[in-house]
Amino acid sequence: MNFNFLSPVSDLVLAHNELLSSQALGRKLRIHSTQNGIPELEDVNIAILGVLENRNDVNYIGEEFQLNEIRKSLYALFPGSWNTTVADLGNINKGESVEDTYFALKEAITILVKKNIIPLILGGSQDLTYANYRAYDALIPMVNIVNVDSKFDLGDSEKPIKNNSFVGKIILDEPYNLFNYATIGYQTYFNSQEEIDLMDKLYFESYRLGQVSKDITIVEPVLRDANIVSVDLSSVKASALSLNQKYSPNGLDGKEICAIARYAGISNKVSSFGIYEYKPSKDDEITSMLIAQMIWYFIEGVNFRVKDDDFLDEKNYQKFITLVDDQELIFYKSIKTGRWWIEIPFLSEVNNKLKRHTLLPCMHQDYLDACKNKIPDRWYKAFQKNCV
Repeated sequence: MNFNFLSPVSDLVLAHNELLSSQALGRKLRIHSTQNGIPELEDVNIAILGVLENRNDVNYIGEEFQLNEIRKSLYALFPGSWNTTVADLGNINKGESVEDTYFALKEAITILVKKNIIPLILGGSQDLTYANYRAYDALIPMVNIVNVDSKFDLGDSEKPIKNNSFVGKIILDEPYNLFNYATIGYQTYFNSQEEIDLMDKLYFESYRLGQVSKDITIVEPVLRDANIVSVDLSSVKASALSLNQKYSPNGLDGKEICAIARYAGISNKVSSFGIYEYKPSKDDEITSMLIAQMIWYFIEGVNFRVKDDDFLDEKNYQKFITLVDDQELIFYKSIKTGRWWIEIPFLSEVNNKLKRHTLLPCMHQDYLDACKNKIPDRWYKAFQKNCV
């Protein structure tokens, strides 16, 4: 396995780790160090990857950054009662060009996912999500991405890729592997009406900040259906971050962003998770600790994953059928977890992308709405994409 492009975790961080309690998380990680090299990945469930690349940040002015403070904060936390094994593989340094960095990240993700190891990526500018997405070219035919962000990041795909336009590249660059794109926590005044209209036209999903803050559970189904989750720290309100990170007085709070990270971890489909737009400063403790806690909750979620979407055995689920405007809607409820799914039918007369009955994660409320003759919005959008 060729990970020659990875640099080890800083000796400064490792020295700090040695002073921690023997029960601390950092003492239980498999860490890439100068002395011991890249750790053995046998039985590893999650691998932390730092990516020191920010040259495609629209505000880039040549500054360098590091992830030492995040690692110090993370290592000092105490793990839960977990059976999850975590490795810290160190960092991917800036390549000769940004494309070189993309290539290294793509290769690392492909290798790890093929080994059933979840890459946990720490950036760097959020355009790295494009490299994350391209890693799936060799993994699965269709990809679902969830972006936790105040903006859609669609941008102008004809211009060079930037951290505020990478989604446009994902949509339009070949091969066309994107099935669904969803944004959690967007704020309308940061997005043009053209972008909002385009999201609707493409039947992509979007959840406004107010919706999410009112009921955080509405984002669980879309995260349950995601392959890639990308978090932009600008989605978090300024008061939850340190001075250099402050962006907007409105945004998700610390509890909400950690709940989202846990939902992503619990999802059986999420196979890569990234946190981006970290900007270190001397007043860094709050931001680094928040990121560390997000990582902690993601690991916690992975530890408590339950295989509850096997509907071959009738003992594992309950089936509910409703009629909405002469359309038969079929719902499934897991006996194990109480989570819900709705069936997207295969249409033989159209070019169905999935060529099979598809089970779409949903909420109990969607079933209740269907009983009142209201078609769930997620079902409608997924159905329309299947018909394209």
